[in-house]
Amino acid sequence: MKPILDETHDPKTQSWVESANLADTDFPIQNLPFGIFRQRHANHPRVGVAIGDHILDVAGLLGYVEDDRAKFAVLACNTNASLNALMSLQADSRRILRRRLHAVLRQEASDSDQRAAWHYLFAQSDVEMLLPAKVGDYTDFYASIFHATNVGKLFRPDNPLLPNYKYVPIGYHGRASSLIATAMPVRRPCGQTRDGDAAPRFGPTKALDYELEVGFFVGASNKLGESIPIGQAEEHIFGICLVNDWSARDIQAWEYQPLGPFLAKSFATSLSPWVVTMEALAPFRAPAFARAEGDPVPLPYLFDISDQAQGGLDLWLEVSLLSIRMREAGVAPMLLGRSNFRDMYWTLAQMLTHHASNGCNLRAGDLLASGTVSGADKPARGCLLELTSRGKDPVTLPTGEQRKFLEDGDEVILRGFCEREGFRRIGLGLCRGAILPAL
Repeated sequence: MKPILDETHDPKTQSWVESANLADTDFPIQNLPFGIFRQRHANHPRVGVAIGDHILDVAGLLGYVEDDRAKFAVLACNTNASLNALMSLQADSRRILRRRLHAVLRQEASDSDQRAAWHYLFAQSDVEMLLPAKVGDYTDFYASIFHATNVGKLFRPDNPLLPNYKYVPIGYHGRASSLIATAMPVRRPCGQTRDGDAAPRFGPTKALDYELEVGFFVGASNKLGESIPIGQAEEHIFGICLVNDWSARDIQAWEYQPLGPFLAKSFATSLSPWVVTMEALAPFRAPAFARAEGDPVPLPYLFDISDQAQGGLDLWLEVSLLSIRMREAGVAPMLLGRSNFRDMYWTLAQMLTHHASNGCNLRAGDLLASGTVSGADKPARGCLLELTSRGKDPVTLPTGEQRKFLEDGDEVILRGFCEREGFRRIGLGLCRGAILPAL
């Protein structure tokens, strides 16, 4: 489906919430991402929209909405724990709600609208952000050909890409129960490892890594036994967030054969709290990845002319690291990598369509993640496994410390943003997590 541009994308529009007009904010009025927040010391989570450094409690606007479809969308936000009900609505309802929120928050809003919204406006610094959805199922893909090639070279120098990679979006079923909200610490996991020909041992991982990823949430569901045509796939995608799919590389190297990732990945996956909707991303769509000459054309069920023309996303992603010594010395986090989501070999629509192609029923709130987002050059590598060549080329921090993999106390910070001439820059916020010692 062709992305729709309307008045909500007008770069000249400003908000009466002054912080939303700052040039470097992630959350101008052109963004309006959804999340779940709770006032500190309160019991009931609420659905909120980020606007500058504030949050609007969406359900509070119910009495100020006239359109029946917009009312239905606001009622879906009158929940106490998740965005699932809102995610399950058809895209038209979400677009109508977006336009109403935009009208209420813009500088030209009526006095009554401003007074109503002001009563339900909270500072982000005064609330706790929770997971945005109750995720029933989580699937992690492997959609970056640069990441797949770099990792393949480390383990199979003569055959880095397996024969199926350019034909099928590769993925595995992750663990939904260990999805965690940003800022929640990550306990160093224990597991079985094996060094060379020595006997396997059980203990804390010595090769803990981050993975810079983009997640996207399923909106409208499909029935068991029914597929989702690729031309309709984006109608089933609500929006995106940042994902850090932490990985214990030494545990993974021993356990993943012959079935794939298990305990090396299931201990924690961090999510950013804000879900940027597909509607907000419309100005930043891009052509799908340009396949190299000789690469196969996607099979017909994965090929759509519109998806090839604008199924990509011009989204910049960054990962930074802050060690304990850096924090104590007042040193800013060090940028480790910067990549762009337009370099993904498979589009969001192709991943979702393939997932449902066997009749798998995807449900509102299900999370699909891209896999590590890496680019062609070393500064665009999205994990330490790639960046340090499996520990052979350590990263040197500003304090003189070196990192092959993550140490206890290290904090990893992900951020993402879209910018394009003629439109306001919008961001995804932050996804961060610090490492606790193993028990």
